[in-house]
Amino acid sequence: MIVVNYIAFTLLAIGGLNWGLIGLFNFNLVSAIFGDETSMGSRIIYILVFISMLWLIFSIIYSGGYILFRSL
Repeated sequence: MIVVNYIAFTLLAIGGLNWGLIGLFNFNLVSAIFGDETSMGSRIIYILVFISMLWLIFSIIYSGGYILFRSL
């Protein structure tokens, strides 16, 4: 489970970086790498970031917040 959490966190960090670049510079990194928002590559990345968000939210709820401190 810890490996899945690290993967999910990494994907969320990529999503956060992408949104930060969009907000600051109007530059979409995912679209620059995988094509515009309607391309299959971009859609897969966006779906993976969404699934990662759901995974971490439900993991935190299920563990009672313990997951946040597991690696410390």
